[in-house]
Amino acid sequence: MRTSNPVLKSSFYESFSYGNSKAMTIDGTLNKAFLLFFILLAGAGLTWTKAMNSWNVVSILPWLAVGLIGGLVSGLITSFNPKGARISAPIYAVFEGLLLGAISAIFEMRYPGIVLRAVFLTFGTMGAMLFLYKSGKIRVTHKFRLGVFAATGGIALFYLFSWILGLLGIGMPGVHGSGLLGIGFSVVVVGVAALNLVLDFDLIAQGSQRGLPQYMEWYSAFGLMVTLVWLYLEILRLLAKLSDRR
Repeated sequence: MRTSNPVLKSSFYESFSYGNSKAMTIDGTLNKAFLLFFILLAGAGLTWTKAMNSWNVVSILPWLAVGLIGGLVSGLITSFNPKGARISAPIYAVFEGLLLGAISAIFEMRYPGIVLRAVFLTFGTMGAMLFLYKSGKIRVTHKFRLGVFAATGGIALFYLFSWILGLLGIGMPGVHGSGLLGIGFSVVVVGVAALNLVLDFDLIAQGSQRGLPQYMEWYSAFGLMVTLVWLYLEILRLLAKLSDRR
């Protein structure tokens, strides 16, 4: 097995044996995923409310910075210490909520109504991917995993390269702009993020079948949340580009 989600690494799953007394289950993972998203929404609601009340981007920049740094640190801690995910994953959800609330508010100020559309599209995409996976319309084969892994890695390298060029004062308006190239790029990235959900679903199912330890429910729920957050941000960017063309 292989996944392009850096959190749900197949090599980590394969390090466990079958038949733990308290094993991971799909229902348990979903329950913990719902809890993490509730915590994330609570954090997002805080920065969102502050931004909407002041209608001032500057007022939420400190919250954005706290969410970014805290989310990065707690996310790394969770990735390297799965046994502690029951504590670190909720903390990550709080910080990620602060970050997403601030980012969403910034987009909403410029493009009214965009956040609600992005949320619906994100969960609609997740539902569609889950249906395609459960119905067998998308089969998670070795080639499928390799293809999604390669595409995700390429996108990550491109973003890193783009970020370095930005530090040097070199922009890439074609890709990041609202032209056909920029929109096409965003569509591709959204598609790859959506396919990562299929890999996440498959690995959660595989983990349950293998009887992994129960704490892996928290870790797997955390991994699913990472993918969904990425998908939401990419959909938000795509909608913003489409709005700029009107």
